[in-house]
Amino acid sequence: MKLFNYLTAAITCLAFVLPAASQTPAINTIESINVAQQGNEIAVRVDLKEALATPPAGFSVANPAKIAFDFLSTTNGLGKNSQSLNEGDLRSLNIVQVGERTRLVLNLVRNMNFSTRLDGKALYIVLAPIARVGDSVSQRVTRFSEESAVGERHTIRDVVFRRGKDGEGRIVVDLSDAGTGIDIRQQGQNLLVDFQKTTVPEHLRRKLDVLDFATPVSSVETKALGDNVRITVSPKGLWEHNAYQSDNQFVIEVKKIVEDPNKLVQGTKTGYQGPRVSINYQNGDVRALLRLMAEELGLNAVISETVTGTTTLVLKEVPADQVIDIIFQQKGLDMRKKGNILMIAPRDEIATREKLEYESKQQISDLEPMQAEQIVLNYQKAVDVAKLLAGAGQSVVAGAAPLRMLSKRGSVIADNQSNILFINDIPSKLEEIRAFINAIDVGARQVLIEARVVEANDSFNRTLGAKLNLINSQVTGLGSSGVYLAGGKMTPATTTGSTTTPAVLTQSSLAGVNLPSYAATGGTVALSLFNASISRILNLEIAALETDGLGKVISSPRVITANNVKAKIEDGTEIPYVTTTSTGGTVLQSVSFKSAKLSLEATPQITPEGTVKMALVVKKEAPDWTNLKLGNPPIKSSVVETNVVVDNGGTVVIGGVFTTDSQNTVEKVPFFGDIPFLGWFFKYKTDTGSRRELLVFITPKIISEKMRVE
Repeated sequence: MKLFNYLTAAITCLAFVLPAASQTPAINTIESINVAQQGNEIAVRVDLKEALATPPAGFSVANPAKIAFDFLSTTNGLGKNSQSLNEGDLRSLNIVQVGERTRLVLNLVRNMNFSTRLDGKALYIVLAPIARVGDSVSQRVTRFSEESAVGERHTIRDVVFRRGKDGEGRIVVDLSDAGTGIDIRQQGQNLLVDFQKTTVPEHLRRKLDVLDFATPVSSVETKALGDNVRITVSPKGLWEHNAYQSDNQFVIEVKKIVEDPNKLVQGTKTGYQGPRVSINYQNGDVRALLRLMAEELGLNAVISETVTGTTTLVLKEVPADQVIDIIFQQKGLDMRKKGNILMIAPRDEIATREKLEYESKQQISDLEPMQAEQIVLNYQKAVDVAKLLAGAGQSVVAGAAPLRMLSKRGSVIADNQSNILFINDIPSKLEEIRAFINAIDVGARQVLIEARVVEANDSFNRTLGAKLNLINSQVTGLGSSGVYLAGGKMTPATTTGSTTTPAVLTQSSLAGVNLPSYAATGGTVALSLFNASISRILNLEIAALETDGLGKVISSPRVITANNVKAKIEDGTEIPYVTTTSTGGTVLQSVSFKSAKLSLEATPQITPEGTVKMALVVKKEAPDWTNLKLGNPPIKSSVVETNVVVDNGGTVVIGGVFTTDSQNTVEKVPFFGDIPFLGWFFKYKTDTGSRRELLVFITPKIISEKMRVE
């Protein structure tokens, strides 16, 4: 796998880049590595300076075939980073050290099982073939790592299913530690993954239905099985799997196989996968050799009579499918696979046969009788589908001809009222058209979109001031300046019989001091000081006002729309605008209307992961009647336009735009209001401010086929 190559290359580069000074001395050292073949198995002995407490964690990669082991607190004492072996299916090994960690990588010809055991200061790694072609698939087992310690319990923390970029299904398992023992094998149509001595939380013991992800996997079931945990992956169709482990994360990939009739071994794995054979064939018959190779591969082969000649081959431990490929290249042969039968013939013969087959099909289509059929559409419009079948109204690449589903003699008629297609074509084309209509005539999934538009207002008004009135009923001289201050005339209260007339102060035009007055609705504190002997009254009135306003204008439009279909909802008024024009001395007035509405435009798209991608446009418009321009109110507009991805039933908040307005006003008596400290008795200050913010809360909910919110 490319990911493994990238990781190995990165580690190799780091081994040369990191300075030696940064590497602290490790505890253990790999001193030597020896390899020996024992029948079908390969034994690798790793001698270390000190004995290991537990076997190192190991994992395998299917493509390219590799097995890796990580030795912690260990250095490389071999003096080299690679070694060529060519011992059976073991081609070479790489050993890379980064800090106190050393990775041993075994490069294989094909995938193999492995097991480890400790013997003193030596670690034995035994490689065994997985299975030969023709063996039961239930025997194909891949062991990823031995248990790190006898009796130690491991835990599965999470199981997540994702869709890969190439359409493969990816099951990601988060483990508590990298030493968990894992066995993976194919049993029937299912893939079983067993985690040894492992527990799983109750909320992860479930069956995931993942059909909507459009991958080869239909379901993933996790359950406890004694002291182990088993994950059962149920794919569909033709598929292959690949599994690898990176630290505490174990990944299983299930990919769809597109069958290639020109390949002996199906799948995307590169290289030859057949069993290894040794051949010493001197001037032997080619037909007989091909028959033997087909038996070795477990194939049903039909060899043409035109395959003749002899060949000489001397091969040792070569895959059987590679032997057949060599013979094909030597003798100019080719093959075609139909089902489980392999047809072998000269390349020219196969090309001629296919050409005749295509020509005969073309002639049959030109002479085949026509057949009429009626197809009732449920969701699509008959007129639109008829255009698609005829190749009209399609958006194609410039220079490319539109795709026509009908044959040259075929025709289609659409009835709008009954929404029925009347098709007249050959039977083979009718079958293709039925499959095409079944694929497109499906109900679109729907999404409920709820938008809560919140306008938050924060305003305040603070006033502070004082009023001082000095009233004097007698003339008072100001020193020896000759200036006198008269506040008015005081008429004392009188009592006649049972009737009392209150005292009255009559101010003259020269009445003394009357400091600033104001109109305030806030609270006031008044204090009066007077001297009865001289009828002098001092009124002190202090006023303060503070008003805080906090308001929210909330609107909640909702709309339901189909997948990938734009929906729009709006509410508001049309404001008339009067425009005056003068033409030749004649004054003309015209009236136009401008919208002042709250609107929501949404185009949802349901992703394969079950989330909702939305293109949103939210507008809030309102007329400002307090600021008329030529008799017409301006339109205050707030617009939010964005693209977001939200979980099903989740909420995204769009906002953060503030509009702030602040005003400071001071009213004072000239000269007196500017006196430090005492000037507050002669002035009045007002602070006003407002802040406005627009927030939009968007919540999409996918509606199921049963018209329920999922």
